[in-house]
Amino acid sequence: MSSELPNLGAVFWPVGTGDSTTIVVSDEIMMQVDLHDLAKADDDDTHEVPIVDLLADALPRGTDGKPYLAVFVLTHADKDHCSGFKELLDRVTIGELWATPRLWREFDDPDAPELCKDAKAFQEESIRRVEATKKAVAKGKDPDSGDRILVVGYDTDHDEHAYSELPDRFLATPGDSITKLDGEDLRGRFEAFIHAPFKDDCAEARNDTSLSMQITLTEDGGRNGKMLLFGDLAHDTIMKIFNYSEAKQRENYLEWDLLLAPHHCSKKVMYVREDGRDVLKNDVLDAFERHAREGAVIVSSSCPIPSKDVDGNNPPHRKAADRYREIVDSGNFLCTMEWPSEDDPSSIVFAVDSAGGRIVSDDAAELSAKAAVMEAVAKRHRSLVAVAAAASSAGRLAAEKVGGGSAGTDVQSGPERVRDAVAASRGTKNAPATTVGFGSD
Repeated sequence: MSSELPNLGAVFWPVGTGDSTTIVVSDEIMMQVDLHDLAKADDDDTHEVPIVDLLADALPRGTDGKPYLAVFVLTHADKDHCSGFKELLDRVTIGELWATPRLWREFDDPDAPELCKDAKAFQEESIRRVEATKKAVAKGKDPDSGDRILVVGYDTDHDEHAYSELPDRFLATPGDSITKLDGEDLRGRFEAFIHAPFKDDCAEARNDTSLSMQITLTEDGGRNGKMLLFGDLAHDTIMKIFNYSEAKQRENYLEWDLLLAPHHCSKKVMYVREDGRDVLKNDVLDAFERHAREGAVIVSSSCPIPSKDVDGNNPPHRKAADRYREIVDSGNFLCTMEWPSEDDPSSIVFAVDSAGGRIVSDDAAELSAKAAVMEAVAKRHRSLVAVAAAASSAGRLAAEKVGGGSAGTDVQSGPERVRDAVAASRGTKNAPATTVGFGSD
C-alpha cells in the first residue's frame, strides 16, 4: 500500500464535452475552473458525474457550516463551462469569483448571443460583488470572503461599467501573476499567470475572449507542476499568446506538464479553414511541443474521441486528437470520458509531489488500496485526498448505475468494495497500526 498520497494537484472530472477542473492548493484552499453539471448525470444510464454533488461532498466546511470553495473561475460564459453554477452558489460558499469583462459587454448588449440561466446567475452575482467591494473600499476595508471578485481582462468599454471603479488590486490583465486566493497569500505554492483575454479581442466571439492562464503548483520541497488552461481559444489567439510571451522572454510561463486541450479537443486549435478545406498550422503544434516538459500529458475534457470526423461535427475531433498524440509520449493523451475506459470512466487526477507533476496512474489493485487510504483520512484532510476519493468512486458509482441492480438486490458501493479489497490484501479489516497517508495530527 502506497503511503505517498498527493495533497496538491488538480482533478479533471468526467462530465461529457465541457470543462470542470478542480485545483487543490491546500487542505482548505480549492479553486474550481469552469463547471459542467449535466441534468442527465443523475440518471441511471449515464457515465457523466454530478459534479456539484461531488464538490459539495468533497469541499472543506467553512465557518458558516457550508462547503467552502475558495475561488470559482469562469473562463467564458458558454453553457458547457458554467452549467450548474446557480446550484453551486446555493449549496456552497464561494469566497472569490474570477470574471472577464466580456460578461458585462454581453449583459448590456441586446444583440449579443443569449446567456444561459447559469451564466446570468454568474453575472448577477458578479455585479453584486462589485457593489459589495465598492462599499467595503469606501469604508476603508477589504471585502469579506463571499463578496470578493477579481475582474480579469480589459475591455474597450471598460469605463462604462461599475467594475472600472474598483481599485487595481481587484483587476488583472495579461502579464499579471496572481498568488492570492480569497485573500490568502499562497506565494511559493500557487501562481496563476494570466495570458488572456487580450484587449484587442474584447469584441470577438465569446470563445475568443476565454480567460487563459498557466497555473503552477509547488510542493514543499520545491518541485512544481505546471498546467496550461486555454478555455475555448482557437489557433490565432493561442499563437498570439506564444508569440507575445516568447518576445517578452517569458518562456517559463509557457511551460507545461499538463495541457488541457483547448475547446475540448477542437480542430480549430491547429486547423484553419482556407478555400473550403482545413489547413494544418504546424506553428501552434511546434509551440506546444517546444514548451512541453518531460513526460507532459494532454487531457481532453470531452466525450470519447470519435473514430472519424464528420463535416460540421462538434468537438472532440479525431484529427485534433491525432495531432496531440504526435506531441506527447504514447499513452499521454487522455480523454476524461475514456479514462481509464469508456465503460468505466473516472476522474483524471494530476498530482504534484516530490517527483514533480504527474498523472496518478496505478493498476486496479493499487488504486483500490489508495482509495481506501483516501477514505480513511478524508475526514481529517479535506484536500486532493478527499476530492480524489470522490473522483475515484465517481466512475464506479456510474458503472453501478449503468449495470443496473434490481430492487431487493444488494449492490456494493465503491467504498465497500474498496474496503473488502484492502481487507483481503491485508488479511484484516483493522486499520494499520501506523499512520499512512500525508500530514500529521
